[in-house]
Amino acid sequence: MDAVLAIVIGLVGGVFGGVFGVGGGIVLVPGMVYLLGFAQHRAQGTSLLTLLLPVGLFGVIAYHKEGQIDFRVGLLIAAGFLGGAYLGSKFALSLPEVVLRRCFAAFLLVVAVQLFAKK
Repeated sequence: MDAVLAIVIGLVGGVFGGVFGVGGGIVLVPGMVYLLGFAQHRAQGTSLLTLLLPVGLFGVIAYHKEGQIDFRVGLLIAAGFLGGAYLGSKFALSLPEVVLRRCFAAFLLVVAVQLFAKK
């Protein structure tokens, strides 16, 4: 596995995670905005906190027990994700809330169309 590619994958994933709070953020962010009345920035920051450690820990343990983790690649991607999440969050925080919310909505639409069109 190319280490640079692994880091880039992590970086891109981190940027999207930092900008949009993806992963559980597709559910968590709208839920916090519409059900809890959070501002977009606060919902995205809280989503990142939620996903920071506790969510993945038990999944990693289960996959490790089955021998289904490549720690080298996973750690390289995590390194990129760490930097990407920081850069993405700085970018997101520089945007007005309405612009960020519209970017988030556009991102969700692109994902939805791609998922719907995939056979």
